[in-house]
Amino acid sequence: MTIRNRTLSLEQCEALLGTLKARFDKNMNRHEGMDWANVQAKLESNSDKLWSLNEMEETGGEPDVIGYDEKTDEYIFCDCSVESPKGRRSVCYDLEALESRKNNKPENNAAGMAAAMGIELLTEEQYRELQKLGSFDLKTSSWVQTPAAIRKLGGAIFCDRRYDTVFVYHNGAESYYGARGFRGTLRV
Repeated sequence: MTIRNRTLSLEQCEALLGTLKARFDKNMNRHEGMDWANVQAKLESNSDKLWSLNEMEETGGEPDVIGYDEKTDEYIFCDCSVESPKGRRSVCYDLEALESRKNNKPENNAAGMAAAMGIELLTEEQYRELQKLGSFDLKTSSWVQTPAAIRKLGGAIFCDRRYDTVFVYHNGAESYYGARGFRGTLRV
């Protein structure tokens, strides 16, 4: 993945803040009791985080606030697109998996893309918490952080929601599918 300029123009910042505010206002169930003015103040003082949120938005993630950590005074953003973000699909799990493929390599890998965007892959626990806020990945699936013991053996895990239930599956880390991407989280 090519690293782009990590700064946004004033116009890009204003447009992104407008998009995030509209989504925040439309989905108050995700962040009951939170005030947009406080979130915006945090964002305006963290341009690198605003850049990462723009990357999430540009790749189809529809990031929104899903929590607040009182201990660290951070708002927690997560990809809240109904399906796994379209601009982050057809990727294998990580760079090791990508390099191990002999034929038909995907263009990228989930862990590398997340790092380049300045976000983290969701954990299984975070994925399950997200599903309490809505119904996500009804037609797609999303790679999640894989325990080291599983990854060491060549595997990786992903999740989706079917039959009103969250399922966790395994696959070879080098696999990739058009309907599998990844969701990310960002603390601001």
